[in-house]
Amino acid sequence: MFMDKIAKYECVEALKKNGSPIVIVSLVEESEAVLNACREAGIQVSAFCDNESRKTKRDFCGLKVFHTPALKKYLPEARFIIAHHNIKDCARQLHELGYNEIYSSLELLKNYNVTKYKHRVTQPYMASKILTSKATHDLYFDGSKTFLRSIDVMITTKCSMNCKNCCNLMQYYVDAKNTDEKIIEAVELLTENVDYIGEFRIIGGEPLMNKNWAEIINGITKKDSNRKILVYTNATISPKDEQLESFKNKNVNFYITDYGKLSKNADKMEEKLKHHNIGYMRKPADNWVDCSNVRQHNRSVSRLKQVFKECCAKKFYTLLNGKLYTCPFIANAANLKAIPDNKADYVDLFSEKQNLKNKIKRLINMENFFPACDFCDGRPNDPTTALEYAGEGLIKAAEQTSERLPYREYE
Repeated sequence: MFMDKIAKYECVEALKKNGSPIVIVSLVEESEAVLNACREAGIQVSAFCDNESRKTKRDFCGLKVFHTPALKKYLPEARFIIAHHNIKDCARQLHELGYNEIYSSLELLKNYNVTKYKHRVTQPYMASKILTSKATHDLYFDGSKTFLRSIDVMITTKCSMNCKNCCNLMQYYVDAKNTDEKIIEAVELLTENVDYIGEFRIIGGEPLMNKNWAEIINGITKKDSNRKILVYTNATISPKDEQLESFKNKNVNFYITDYGKLSKNADKMEEKLKHHNIGYMRKPADNWVDCSNVRQHNRSVSRLKQVFKECCAKKFYTLLNGKLYTCPFIANAANLKAIPDNKADYVDLFSEKQNLKNKIKRLINMENFFPACDFCDGRPNDPTTALEYAGEGLIKAAEQTSERLPYREYE
């Protein structure tokens, strides 16, 4: 069943043999575990590679990081282990660059013991990421199933910050509100019509602005306590102890983006998460790729295909007000009516129940582009090498504005 796959499954014995340098693909959290598993198996890794050039400025786990698009210049021949969850796109990119020895990290992580190593993130967080990674790689080799590596469950458009260049378009909401009506019902409809969902990412805005955020999480886990939940927060609001206590024995983790002084409760939140033994990752805000303008570009079909191909967010599936979108830009632009309504951009879980599974499958298997892509400047991993990008490149994160930004509203 693996014949049509670029990436191969069995890697350990092949990579233990002498040959060209071995490179781990992508600096995701799981990459550290893949490196540990390689060393344990007697596989000598030479370097990492990543599509973001800014990540190549310093070593990772003591090894050099190459910029993936420029790999041929430095490594004419190489063997690769894909750590990133989007194994399909990674394998395709490497193949287009002219490489042939490409492997999944699945065999390496199959029996990985998280407790044996000290990682850069908490042990529960790493364990959750590895479970999701293994599942998505496993499903890569089973093309009959539909799966979402993650789904962004958007529970509010309210935010405790007002970032001028928010890629989720919060700066345009004049009447920000909670979006939790029928969220649990929508989640269940989605899970009934998709074979696998790796993790449910609770987002906003700032999700803790919705006072019912903990109840929503517990509602999502009520039907299946093994569901993996990841709460994305800017740490401006400290969760209550009773809320965190309600997650006991559930797979709930936090991703804290630290904006310095703006994240005024980051230390307090971290202390509480440790106290309640809840996994988390705290990461300083890096520069952002400018991608928050909503404007029509009138691109040709070939240019639309290119902007979609280069997009790093086209698999950030978003659930907003009962509709499934492929990315947060389309979700919020449509919700704001900042783009024309086009049913090709989403699946309405409540009004399209007939053949819902096929409609979802068609949306998530899109290889070309969506009509809404023409209203996006583009969101490439690296704007310096993108062929179809209309933004300003890397910009300072979280620059605040006192006003909501104007935009054109469609009927």
